[in-house]
Amino acid sequence: MLSRDEAISLWRTWNHDESLFRHALSVEAVMRHFAARFGENVEYWGLVGLLHDIDYERYPEEHLKHAREILAAAGFDAAFIHAVESHGWGICTDVEPEHRMEKVLYATDELTGFIAACAYVRPSRSVLDMEVKSVKKKWGSAAFAAGVRRSVIEQGASMLGMPLEELIGETIQALRGVAAEVGLKGNL
Repeated sequence: MLSRDEAISLWRTWNHDESLFRHALSVEAVMRHFAARFGENVEYWGLVGLLHDIDYERYPEEHLKHAREILAAAGFDAAFIHAVESHGWGICTDVEPEHRMEKVLYATDELTGFIAACAYVRPSRSVLDMEVKSVKKKWGSAAFAAGVRRSVIEQGASMLGMPLEELIGETIQALRGVAAEVGLKGNL
């Protein structure tokens, strides 16, 4: 398995967009948070989060159609590749999330973007003072962050057997740890 620095180098070989990199770091942080919560391998889960969109910038219309080849060439095993592919289940792949790690990735990928959008419209522009109720207020507005598939997040929470509010709260907590790095510290 690659080190985190090697994984970042791999990511940067295939992607250059800094907003996509902040998203990768956000999902990595959330995956690491949940791995620690569940007593799982924090480094492994983190790398899955970091590399989950490895082919997105170069192949946006064929997202996850090239991830297997890229990741296998870098030495990642079938389980790692399956986890990455499963986050696109029902969207751009037919690879269903089976394991808890895959379900967390599926549930939180879109959620990190929604929480970031919520942070950007706050007076503080930060997740550091954000609460679950702030996110829930925006949840029902279809016009707000219209590209976020709320049904995927809800389905992911259900797959995990976790109330949506708990999933949101845990994801906010994870993002607080990397707020400055991912542009969610705002003016706090």
